[in-house]
Amino acid sequence: MLQIQKKQKSNFKSSYKTLINKSLVVFFATGLFAVLANGSEITDKRDKTTLLKPVKNLSDEEYDKFILGRSFFKIPWVEAPSATTARDGLGPLFNANTCNSCHPNNGRGNLFNEDGKLSRAVIAKLSLPSKGLKEQLEFLEKNALLPEPTYGGQIAINGIHDVKYEAKPEIKFEEIKVKFPDGEVDTILKPTYVLNDLQYGELHKDAIITFRIAPSLNGLGLLEDIPEEQILANADEFDKNRDGISGRANFAYSPLSKKKELGRYSWKANNTSIIHQTADAAINDMGLTTTIFSEDRCTEKQLACKEAPKARDKIDLPDFRLQAIEFYIKKRETFSAKKDKEYKEGLALFKEISCAKCHIDSFSTKSGIEISPFTDLLLHDMGEGLSDGRSEFIANGQEWRTAPLWGLSLHEKINSKKPRLLHDGRARDFQETILWHGGEAEASKEAFMNLPKEKREQLLKFLERL
Repeated sequence: MLQIQKKQKSNFKSSYKTLINKSLVVFFATGLFAVLANGSEITDKRDKTTLLKPVKNLSDEEYDKFILGRSFFKIPWVEAPSATTARDGLGPLFNANTCNSCHPNNGRGNLFNEDGKLSRAVIAKLSLPSKGLKEQLEFLEKNALLPEPTYGGQIAINGIHDVKYEAKPEIKFEEIKVKFPDGEVDTILKPTYVLNDLQYGELHKDAIITFRIAPSLNGLGLLEDIPEEQILANADEFDKNRDGISGRANFAYSPLSKKKELGRYSWKANNTSIIHQTADAAINDMGLTTTIFSEDRCTEKQLACKEAPKARDKIDLPDFRLQAIEFYIKKRETFSAKKDKEYKEGLALFKEISCAKCHIDSFSTKSGIEISPFTDLLLHDMGEGLSDGRSEFIANGQEWRTAPLWGLSLHEKINSKKPRLLHDGRARDFQETILWHGGEAEASKEAFMNLPKEKREQLLKFLERL
C-alpha cells in the first residue's frame, strides 16, 4: 500500500512538473512570461518584450491592477449594444479598437502597414486658425484648438454599423536633396497630407490638416515624476542667455483639476498627465467615453453618429478601468541605454553640437531615480520646414515639445523595421531627422553637417542606441 502511494505521489510530481514545463513553454512562446515576471524600474535590455514587464515589488493588489490595465489596453473593444458589457461602447467613430493597435508592445507606431498603406497609428488632425474673436478665445481657454465644424478635431477612418467613417488619409512625399559641406548628398522627404473619400462633405476652407504618429510609451511614468521646477528651470522663453535656445512650457487646461497645468505629453505638450492623455486617446482614437470626456465626438452634421446605439452604461471606460490603464502605463519597466564607453563618447559629441540643450539627458525624479529621457518637455520653434500651422494652447504651428529619444532603439526589435521619425514619420533615419531641424535647432543642424563623416556616423550610431 505504501509503495502504491509513493508511486502515485511520484506520478503526480512527474505530471505536475510536465504541466509546469509545458506552461512555461507557452509563456515564453507568447511573451506572457516576460509580462508576468516582475522586472526592475529601468533596464538596458533591448528586446520586443522590454516595455511589457511590470516594475518590481508590486503588491498583490497592485499586480492585479496592472494586469487589469493591461487587458483593457490590449483586448479589442466592440460596438454597443453587446453582451460584452465590460468592453462595449467602441465608436460611433473611431480609428482603432485597441490601444495596442497604435502602440505595439507599448512602443512607437508604424507609418505604413505591410501592404504599404498608412497604419492606424497615424492620425489625421484638423483645426481652424483663431481670428481672435471673443467666443473663440473663451473656447480656447479650456480647449487646445478650434475644431473643424464638420469633422471635429480628428479624422476617424472607421465607424460602427450604419455610421460612415469620415475619410481615408494618405501621405505623399516629395524628395529633396541636401548637400553636406564635404560633398555628401542625402535625400529628405517633404510630406503632403491628403484626405480622400470625405463622407460628410467638404472641409472648411481654412481647415488645417496635420498628421501625427503614435509615440513610444517608454518611461511615461518617470516623466510624470520629474518635479515641475526642474523642467521650468530649463525654460528660457526670451533667450536671456543668448545661446539661441528659447524653450518654453505649454500650460494646458486640465479637465481633472479644472485649471492650467504644465503640459508634458503629446507632440505639443497639450496633455498634463498620463490619465489626461489616456482619456484623450480613448475618446478621440476609439470613441470611448470617460468621466473626463463624457460625450461622443459627433459634430452637428453627423446625425447617424449622434443617433448611434449607446452602451448600457453611460460611461464606456469607468474610472477604475481608466485608472488601471494609467497604472499599467506607469508601472512598466523603462528602457534606458547602457552607459558604456561608446555611449559616453557619443554623448560628448551630442553635447558638443548643442543637441543636449533641448534633448536633456539627465533628470532626477521625485522618487530619487536618475533618468536619461533626452527631452526637456518644453516647446521649441523648429522652423518653417516642420511647421504644421496648428496651435495647441500656447504652442504655435512651428513649436514642438522636444521628443524623448529613449526607447526608440526598441522599435526595430518590436516591429522588425526601423522607426519612422518626427511627428508625422517623414524621416527614415536619424540623419534625415536632423536635416529637418530648423529654427532654434538650425545651429546644431549646421554643426552636425560640418562634422567629419566619421564623426557624423559616430553620432548617428549613438542615437540608434537610445
